[in-house]
Amino acid sequence: MSDFALHIRDTRTPGRTPGVGSSHDIVLSELCPALFASLPRADQRRKGVEYLRGLLGAEGRKSVRNIARLIGGQATEQNLHHFISSSTWEWDPVRAALAHYVTSVAPPQAWVVQQTVIPKAGEHSVGVDRRFIPSLGQVLNAQQAVGVWAASEEVSMPVNWRLHLSRAWLDDVPRRSQASIPASVDTRTLGDCSVEAVLELTSDWRLPTLPVVMDVRELDGMKALRRLREAGVPFLVRINSTLPLRPAEGAGHGVEAMPAHRIIGACRDRRRMVTWTDHDQDAGPRTALVGAVRVRTVTGAGHSPGVNRRPEGPDRDLLLLGAGSTGRRWPQELWLADVPDATPAQLFRLSLRIGRVERDFDEIADRTGIRDYTGRSFNGWHRHVTLASAAHAVVALSHTGGRSLRRASQALSA
Repeated sequence: MSDFALHIRDTRTPGRTPGVGSSHDIVLSELCPALFASLPRADQRRKGVEYLRGLLGAEGRKSVRNIARLIGGQATEQNLHHFISSSTWEWDPVRAALAHYVTSVAPPQAWVVQQTVIPKAGEHSVGVDRRFIPSLGQVLNAQQAVGVWAASEEVSMPVNWRLHLSRAWLDDVPRRSQASIPASVDTRTLGDCSVEAVLELTSDWRLPTLPVVMDVRELDGMKALRRLREAGVPFLVRINSTLPLRPAEGAGHGVEAMPAHRIIGACRDRRRMVTWTDHDQDAGPRTALVGAVRVRTVTGAGHSPGVNRRPEGPDRDLLLLGAGSTGRRWPQELWLADVPDATPAQLFRLSLRIGRVERDFDEIADRTGIRDYTGRSFNGWHRHVTLASAAHAVVALSHTGGRSLRRASQALSA
C-alpha cells in the first residue's frame, strides 16, 4: 500500500480531519498519488497530503498555523512552513499533474482566464504593491495574480497561475533576493501573464487546445489577441465598447475604423433570442438577445518572435458579438471571437463560463485558501496556490456528485 493510501486511511479513523467528508476522501485517494508523484521523498509526499487536508479542514483562514494546529502531532508549524516556503520540491510538475487529472475526470469546454486581487495589510508579502484596480475604481495594497481555470457548464477548477510582479519588486535587488525570485522572472504585463499561463498548458503540458475565454477590457487586449492567434489558440474575449474595429461586411464594409459599439449597433436586425439554463439557479430558462458581425482589427496583427503563424494568416476576420437582456439598452456586453465554426449562440453560451468561474471562486476557492498565503517567498506563494487549487478541485469534484467520481475511477484504472 502506498504512503498516500496509508495516510488517507489513517485520517478516516476517529481522529480524522474535521470537515473532510467521505466524498472528499474518495477524490483525495485518487488525486494524491498522481499529484505528488514528482516529489522525490516520502516525507514530502506525506506533508503534501497533510497540507492539502489542512486546506480542506482548517477553520477560518488557511494559514500554516491553522493547518498545523489541525494536523497536530503529524506536522508542526515550523516544518510545514519550511515545506511550503523554503523546501526544494518543484511546484510546476505538481500543477501539471493537477491539470491532467482535472481534464481527465471533468473535461472542460474552455480555459477561462481570471484576474485575482489579493488585498494585503503589510508590504512584505511577495508581489504586494500599491495598485490601482480599474474594476474596483480604487487603489489597493495588494498582490495581483492571473489564474487559468478549466471550465465547463457544471464545474470550474484553477489549473495554472502567474503572480504579477512590478518593477518595484524586480529592480530591487535585496528585496528580490529575500523573496527568492528566480532570475528568469522578468517584467510582464498582466496580459503577458495571462497568455503565457494559457500557452504553458498546451505547449509544455500537452493539454487540449480549447477556446480561451477572458476579459481584456483592463489589459492590452490587442497584444493578447495577436499572441493567441499566432499560437493557433481560439479565443472569446470581452472588449471595451470603444475598441476601434473595421467592419468586414455589410453597409460599413470598407469604411474607416469605428468603435465596436457603433458597428454592432448597425446590425441590430441580426439579433436573435438565445435561451440557456443556469443550473445554479432555480429561475428556469433564461434568455438573451445576441447579434454578431464580422470585423477586422485596425492595426496589423504583428508577429511575436518564435511563435508560428496559423496557416490561414493572422489577418482573417473576427466575429464581433453583442449580447444583452431584453428590455434594456443593448448590448450590455461586447465580445471578440476567433472560434472556427462556432455560431453566435454557441459563443454566447461559452461566454457564460466566466460566470461559472466567478461563482466557484467565491464559493470554493476562497474557502480553500487560494488568497491566504502570507509569506515572502515567491516559490512559497506558488506552492501554496498550487495546493489550494488542488483543494478546490477536491471540493468541486465532490460537489458534482457521482459523475466526476466515477469518471475519476475509470480514468485512473484505464
